[in-house]
Amino acid sequence: MSQTRVVAAVEIGTSKIAVLVGEIVGESKLSIIGHSIGSSKGIKKGEIKDLHLAGDCVHATILKAEENAKCRVEEVYLAQTGRHLKGDFNVGSSSVSSPDSVVQNIDIDAAKKDARRRALPSGRIYIHHIQNPFSLDGRELSNPSSKKGRQLQVGYWSVHGDSEVVGDSLRVIQGIDLNVSDIILSSLASGVVLLEESEKDNGALVIDIGGGTTDYVLYRKGYIVKTGVVPVGGDHITNDLSIGLRVSTKNAEELKFKHGRAYYKIEDRDEKVWLIGDFTIGDRQYPLASITRIIEARVCEVFDIIREQLERSKVFDPSYIASGVVLTGGSANLLGITEAAQRCFDLEARVSDGPIDVSEELRLPEYSTTLGLLRYALTGQEERQEEAKPVGIIGKFSDWLNFN
Repeated sequence: MSQTRVVAAVEIGTSKIAVLVGEIVGESKLSIIGHSIGSSKGIKKGEIKDLHLAGDCVHATILKAEENAKCRVEEVYLAQTGRHLKGDFNVGSSSVSSPDSVVQNIDIDAAKKDARRRALPSGRIYIHHIQNPFSLDGRELSNPSSKKGRQLQVGYWSVHGDSEVVGDSLRVIQGIDLNVSDIILSSLASGVVLLEESEKDNGALVIDIGGGTTDYVLYRKGYIVKTGVVPVGGDHITNDLSIGLRVSTKNAEELKFKHGRAYYKIEDRDEKVWLIGDFTIGDRQYPLASITRIIEARVCEVFDIIREQLERSKVFDPSYIASGVVLTGGSANLLGITEAAQRCFDLEARVSDGPIDVSEELRLPEYSTTLGLLRYALTGQEERQEEAKPVGIIGKFSDWLNFN
């Protein structure tokens, strides 16, 4: 008999809580049987600031998803974002030990261990160790086993986070009597479902623009070489419009998606738009140029920060990013967002249509991360990366959670 698991993919975002419930049969079959999107409170820039408020929102959204699925969730795969996340590229090496210079598993394991040897400062914890290609005497290899050489190297993009922040995310889930099986970076989860393997091989930059943060992941030659989080998202665009136009947050959000565009055009200076459009008391006109200039400034700021971080890490080379920029997240629906990305990165850009193997209602940018979490629940780590084991993350926190 094949074992059946009911898992929930949970994304605790600044502007929404997203939950997908999947039924996994054996090691190859996944059916999405429930979903829900709920309001988010007590979260700022992807980090939990009020455990009780956030817990209530997460609990309500999971309960609604369980009701939709008509069953109880058994385990949780949790997305992680926030400016507390950092990444380092570490290279490990080992000398081939056999007299005939043939690489053996002991040499491979030694190089991996050396790459992951770096100790973190107090208060930090590793979330992912993402393996990159091996190098044998300067020759790049995906699998050096049984190859001849003298010096073996392997690189890891290692992502770590603040222990308190990650612990708060676990507290919220464990506070409603559920166990977290694994924590996955939001950017990794989005990338795993939005890109084909050929796109990863050709190089691609995935940018997930959420409410309070923007996550990104860069693939080169099929490997993840850089991830990052910018503590700016769609809510900041709304706030800029609210302040600049002196309107409520609600009206600013409506103006953003009804009339907004991510870049300014000369024709905008002569055009005005109505706040509501029904000519009632309180309705008024605003210059379209003001709206588009405000949005353009914030969108360009986010994209410029990402490009600057990639260039600083010396991994931004358009010739290695042939698949271009793939945009997702709620703010990816903003008119002109692809044109803005093309201008900043000098690459082709598109808004993801979502994975083709799910229903149309789930192919929304809002579900990209949770769909990726379910993919991880089904397949575990990707073939080309080795991530920190779930027991390593959760185990390190078990005593800490009980102590606090």
